[in-house]
Amino acid sequence: MDIKQFWDNAVSYTEYLREAGERLGNPKNTQESDYAEYYRLGIQRMNRMWEKYLPNSEQVATLANKNFNGKILIISEAWCGDASQVIPVVVKFFEQFEIRISYRDQEPSLIDDYLVNGGKSIPIVIFLDEDFNEIAHWGPRPKHGTELLNKHKANPEEFTRDQFYVELQTYYAKNRGFDTIEELLELL
Repeated sequence: MDIKQFWDNAVSYTEYLREAGERLGNPKNTQESDYAEYYRLGIQRMNRMWEKYLPNSEQVATLANKNFNGKILIISEAWCGDASQVIPVVVKFFEQFEIRISYRDQEPSLIDDYLVNGGKSIPIVIFLDEDFNEIAHWGPRPKHGTELLNKHKANPEEFTRDQFYVELQTYYAKNRGFDTIEELLELL
């Protein structure tokens, strides 16, 4: 895998948002048409999270002590509920670094090297050094989100998919990215 190839073909966060809007307004294929509501929700959530998220001063100080000088590559799609909550936080917190987004569903796809329990779960945040060597990766959601998903999978009749989604989005709204950044900082 040549991760630099994916970096070179990746887009900025601004371009990612613009392309999400284009896909919503002018779908290129059946999947994009079928996902229209998810694109709309994703764009709405990304914009809201961008407005609401404020970096925590202690986390900013922790980052300064990490001496990270690399780049961040994110694998994502704008229709993803987890991505719409995570990506604005990562982009805003790590704004002094180069950050690019690679689409999960593009060909060739980087996601095959970052499967989560055999699935193409996103977002995946990859920390790279200056020479495009991987330092660490994280994803697709904070630990609490994974706990909620596991609770649903263990007993879907008792903790339904709808309940899972409501609790997950409520968690993201209340937590405002704090846990995501904590977990990312632990990796550095």
